[in-house]
Amino acid sequence: MNSASSRSRTLKAVGALSLAAATALLMTGCGQSSDSASSAATSEAAKVVPQKQTTSPSATAQLTEDQQERKTVLDATKVTFDDAVTTATGEVAGSKLVELDLEGVDDDDNQSPSPTATGSPTGSPSPTGSPSPTGTGSPSASPGADGPVWAAEVAEKDGTIHTVRINAVDGKVIEARVDADQDADDKKQTADWLAQATQTPQQAAKVATEKKKGTVTSVSLDDNDGKGVIWQVDVVGSDWKKTTFDVDAKNDTIVREETDED
Repeated sequence: MNSASSRSRTLKAVGALSLAAATALLMTGCGQSSDSASSAATSEAAKVVPQKQTTSPSATAQLTEDQQERKTVLDATKVTFDDAVTTATGEVAGSKLVELDLEGVDDDDNQSPSPTATGSPTGSPSPTGSPSPTGTGSPSASPGADGPVWAAEVAEKDGTIHTVRINAVDGKVIEARVDADQDADDKKQTADWLAQATQTPQQAAKVATEKKKGTVTSVSLDDNDGKGVIWQVDVVGSDWKKTTFDVDAKNDTIVREETDED
């Protein structure tokens, strides 16, 4: 009887120990499962948060007012600089280009007189500070309902200036007229400058765009502080910044380069 009771107590004790061990294993397993789930959730959250923090603003939002203006006008322009030159000079027989400017691009910079009184592309006075040979100003306006416009000034052999405005979308001539306010001295100066310019504006534009890839928005003949004549060429790059090049009109050498950061 005592032997049976002893065996019974032993079996109960072994059963209790087995039950405790099983319970401990179950709790450990649950803890590991919970830790794994928590670790996985943390890992997923870590993937999401950096993506939100590293999102950069759009390129358009970073543009300055001037850069946005250039982008707007150039996006709408279909007629290239070269085509505009051909159209303008073709409108006046035997003429040569003196200036070509895409209206609406950096117009506010054109405050000082240049050789043709349309304002230097850089916004600074012409090196000589002398008045324009024509004494007139070309139109300076933002693109209207009909789109952007190329404003050209071409000269006959005697220096007589004609203004030719060209639709920069379809290439049609909007206006062609002789500038009225020209005297003999104005015409002589224009004729002299053109005679000195052995390189064409197209050649000067090629030199400028080889130095900086972009779109030509302005070309004008100017005096190089009494050292001959230059073509001033404005080029707008893919960053929508404008760089002005002074290109020697006799040998296509770049004598000055300036980038507008605005």
